[in-house]
Formats: sequence, structure tokens, C-alpha cells
Amino acid sequence: MYPGAIAAVTPDKPAVIMAGSGRVITYRELDEESNRLAHLFRSAGLRPGDHVAFMLPNHPLFLAVAWAAHRAGLYYTPISSRLQTDELAYIVGNCGARVFISSAGLAAVAASITAATPKVELRLMLDGEAEGFTSYERAVAAHPATPIADECTGADMLYSSGTTGRPKGVKVPASHGPLEEPGMLLKLIQALFAPSADSVYLSPAPLYHAAPLRYCMSFQRLGATVVVMERFDPEQYLAAVERYAVTHTQLVPTMFIKMLKLPQEVRDKYDVSSLRYAIHAAAPCPIPVKEQMMEWWGPIIHEYYAGTEGNGFLYAGPQDWLAHKGTVGRSLLGIVHVCDENGDDLPPGEHGTIYFENGGRFEYHGDPDKTRSVQDPKGRGWTTLGDIGYLDEEGFLYLTDRRSYMIISGGVNIYPQEAENVLSVHPKVADVAVFGVPDEEMGEQVKAVVEPVTMDEAGPELEAELIAYCREHLAHYKCPKSVDFRAELPRHPTGKLYKRLLRDEYWPAGR
Repeated sequence: MYPGAIAAVTPDKPAVIMAGSGRVITYRELDEESNRLAHLFRSAGLRPGDHVAFMLPNHPLFLAVAWAAHRAGLYYTPISSRLQTDELAYIVGNCGARVFISSAGLAAVAASITAATPKVELRLMLDGEAEGFTSYERAVAAHPATPIADECTGADMLYSSGTTGRPKGVKVPASHGPLEEPGMLLKLIQALFAPSADSVYLSPAPLYHAAPLRYCMSFQRLGATVVVMERFDPEQYLAAVERYAVTHTQLVPTMFIKMLKLPQEVRDKYDVSSLRYAIHAAAPCPIPVKEQMMEWWGPIIHEYYAGTEGNGFLYAGPQDWLAHKGTVGRSLLGIVHVCDENGDDLPPGEHGTIYFENGGRFEYHGDPDKTRSVQDPKGRGWTTLGDIGYLDEEGFLYLTDRRSYMIISGGVNIYPQEAENVLSVHPKVADVAVFGVPDEEMGEQVKAVVEPVTMDEAGPELEAELIAYCREHLAHYKCPKSVDFRAELPRHPTGKLYKRLLRDEYWPAGR
């Protein structure tokens, strides 16, 4: 289904509730708003396959903008609201956007790219005005609230966060078929998480990221209510679960960690018994963290491993995970291979690059070299997200780390995720990154950069305590030789750590 079909049956039902402000967008409003904007796209000359881009915070109309582009058969690129001029201009130009939409709160950076994006034909501003932009509200109000005559399915084209070079646009084929056609993701969600029109889905992450955007739209296809947090706060998250009787939610491991570090009396204050499915992905979850979450919330935590590219999908239900702690699941989409550097399959238990066979098709927009770089060396069409891991005898996959973050010290491969998982649960650690730094004798040595719970404790004593703690749980060679402290680590709101930014501070230029 889609918003128009839901609005015809339950027009006054909330489609979106903003957790902070309480603003409600009903299904009627979602349908009419997206229809008007779709008409505006057509009047601006956009046809199926054309491109629009928008940079918005978690705004009440964010999903209406996405639905408008989707039902007009367009490619649409939501962009991080944290970007600055150069990267924003690159993405808007690279994706070929003919329309660019932003909001008054982001007007300064949105307006700063006008000269650098001459192919944009129409610029719209929500909640205010800026030079070179047309008022979104006035422009949309001039169009009918009925569907456009040639509705068809579009597709998102999302960009990586650019932690290693320029962001890359992930382009998947748009079917341009009827809106009623369910995609593969919706089928997986229905099979695994039993959503319905009675579900309440809480999204605590930025909507411009792949999982929040796609899951929110999928739940709206079923007539569920989507509760959107303007920004994640651990206590406010728990409060939202209680207030809206949330049944489904999706988080990332850093959110689990932040909630677990709340005082016990704060955690106990909120009723989270309405939760039926707590879904997580995006990064490996330390085993102790997931064990503690299971003790708190019960066996309702479901994990999947997938990427924006849609080339595979693995899943681990609560019982699967309890029987195979640390796994990210078995494949439901695409055949998983773990390969050596030559592209040959490795036996169970051996670490290698993870490839998917017969997964979804994708390309990196305008970058055939990058597209080829993620294909297997033997030219079989298998593709990788760049992760290292291993399979067990039953076909369950375990992630080791990103290929690009592997440390080679004295000829030995070290995967920093292991030390990060250990240090992340230390009571004095709020956040941690582990990576390799230059070492004259060994080539690289292991370094940890830690955001302590309080900077007052940062210093040699805490450094020694953390190194000793890590050595209690891991072989010494896997543990940091030194620890630096920062008031805050550069982490994306979706939970992704900008490790490359930290690592580059310790390496000579060009290394």
C-alpha cells in the first residue's frame, strides 16, 4: 500500500508524530502534501528517472517530501543536515538534482551552494525564505491535493558519509512500476517483524540515513504510526516508548550503550513493556552490551546485516543470537562467501572479505571504477561492503572489522573492533575508537582514543586502567599500547564513527 490508500481508509490517523514537539501529520495530510509536491515536480518539468535532493533535519514534512518524489518516479537524495558547503555542493551536483529543498534553519549553508550548483532549476525553502529560494509553502499550495496522472515508483539514491574520500551515491534500479508493488525490504520486514496498521514505530536516528528512511516509509505502507525523534537522547527515547506505547523500533549499538549507562533509577522509571521488536544494525554490537539489553528488555532484540547497497541481507533473531553470540545472522538475501585476497572461498572459521552472490544490483553513481572495486577478483559479479568476517559451520556470519581498518603489526593482522567492544563497556568510557598508528619497529601499533564519561578522569591513571582492563579480556597484542582522550569523538548521528578522521591525525599525509 501507500499513503493515498491508507488515507482513504483512516484519514485522521497519525502518520507521523514528532516526539519532541508533538506535532502530528495525519495520513490525509501526508497524502495531500506529497500529492501537491509531486504536481510541483511535474510542473517543473521533472519526469520519472529525474533527480531531486533535499537537506532537512528530522522535520515533520521530511517523509512527505520523500513520498512526493517516490510517487513521481524520481530518484531522491536526502542529505545530511550536518554537511558544510563543499560536501553539500558536491552531492547536489553529483547526483544531478534538478530541484533542491531545504529549511530555514539550514538556510546559510543551503544558500551557500547556489553558485556551485548551476544545474539546479528550482530551490525551495521550508519554514522561511532565503536568497535564490522560493517559499516551499507557497509553491506547494498552488497545486492540487489529488494524485498526479502518471504515478509510478521512484527510488532513493543515498550517499555514503564520506569517511574515506568523496561521498559516493548508491544507485539501485527504480522499477517505475505501480506504487502498490511491495519491494523486497517490505517483504522482509513483514516476514520478520510482524508489523501491522496497529504498530507504532519509533525512529530515533536522522531520517536521511538509509535504514530510518526506508523503514519509516515501509511502516507507513502498512498504515502504522511513525514516531520521529528530532534527535536521540537516551532518556527521552525511553520516555517516547512509554508515551506512545511503541511496538517496533530500530537502533544502533551506541544507543544501547548510552541507555545502559543511564543511572538505574532513570532506566527503571519508564515502562517499555509495549516493545515487541527492537531491531538493530549499522555496526557490530559488543556481546556484553546485547546481553545486558536482553536482560533489560527481554528476548525481543533482532539484528540484521545489510548495507545501503542492498546487495544482501542477513538476520539473527533473539534465539539465533543467544545460541550463536556475536553473529549478525544467516543470509536471507544473497549467498554469502568469505574469500581470501584471490577471491577463493575460505573454510568456516577463517577470516576474509565478505561477498554476496545473487544479491541486489547497484552501482556507485558516475563512478564505474568504484563500482568495479567492490566486485570479486574473479569477475563472478559478487559484491562486498568492505567488511571482514567469518562463517561458522551452520552458516552464521560474524563480523571482524572493516577491511580498511585492519591493523598490521609485526606482520600480524589485528582487528580493532575487538578492543573497541571490550573498552566500550568499561564504566568510565562513554565512547571509544581503536586504530593503528605508525610504529618504526612494528609498522603499526594499536592506539585507542577514548571519550571518558567525565574529562576530569582523563589522564595517565585512567589510561593505565583501560589498558589493563583490555588485557584482562584480550591477548595483549590486540590491546592499545596507549590511550588518548577527547571530550567527544566524531560520530555520525546514525552511530557511525568517523574513524578515518581520527586516524589521519596520527599518520603522515598520503599514508
